[in-house]
Amino acid sequence: MKFGIALPNGWKMTLVGIKDPIEAYETMTNVAKGADEAGYEAVWLVDHFHTIPKPSQEVTFECWTSLAALARDTRRIRIGQIVTCNSYRNPALLAKMASTLDVLSHGRLNFGIGAGWYEHEYRAYGYPYPDAPERLRQLREALQVIRAMWEQEEATFEGKYYQVRGAINQPKGVQKPHIPILIGGGGEKVTLKLVAQYGDACNVGGDLKTIEHKLAVLRQHCKDIGRDYESISCTTGAFCSIADTDEEALALVPEVYKPDIKETSLVGSPATIRQRIAALEALGIHQIIMDLPSATDLTVLHRFAQEFIAS
Repeated sequence: MKFGIALPNGWKMTLVGIKDPIEAYETMTNVAKGADEAGYEAVWLVDHFHTIPKPSQEVTFECWTSLAALARDTRRIRIGQIVTCNSYRNPALLAKMASTLDVLSHGRLNFGIGAGWYEHEYRAYGYPYPDAPERLRQLREALQVIRAMWEQEEATFEGKYYQVRGAINQPKGVQKPHIPILIGGGGEKVTLKLVAQYGDACNVGGDLKTIEHKLAVLRQHCKDIGRDYESISCTTGAFCSIADTDEEALALVPEVYKPDIKETSLVGSPATIRQRIAALEALGIHQIIMDLPSATDLTVLHRFAQEFIAS
């Protein structure tokens, strides 16, 4: 099992109280540096512009420009989006951005992408917000454009939503055969089929039964098209709070996260968390991407690493 950290970019009000934006960024990058030094596999940023549970004037750092800086602030750890919204950027430009970032990070980029869902952001920023089936059709075309930009000398694609005609993308990135693609979402008819067709990794959530079912659906999609299911890295998200007892760990969880705490959350004593990791690993999860209780107090980050990474 590998472990990643969802960085506090402010989306879930994680940087509240830090009024200086420079200090807020340094707080976020200190988490990335701590994860890098402690041996975590990856750090991940959400791609959102406004806070939740409701929009506010609190700091929310943009994903891609932040990752470029984080790439230079870290040395070993992989960096990625969990996940970028296809609708927010033209896919040919997005492929170019990713290629550049893979070089800046010396080949440490995970490329996470999804169809998008936060309607408020779409409306606020002036993006069209088509229904979910159309956003998924756009994602299907975007994945083809992105692969073409990474694989062809002069990319060509003619679709309903996107067209590229001799687009040159140099450099194409460091990783071969291309930057790994993580597709986020658990939609069984379309999203997981896209993972089977184009993805190197998936990100699914829910309780244990839900995750088990989603991965079974993905396995069947792979079988249907002749794809090796074992070639796909399966990830999930979890809130993490570790302490000597389950009660002490739960007390550290901020109120905004408490409604999401479930049997797959890594909240509790080391023994409790060890059982939950084993249950996820038994289902075929390869990486758990964790939210932490605090952006400024990295006690949980370091203790978890001592218990589950250093050993």
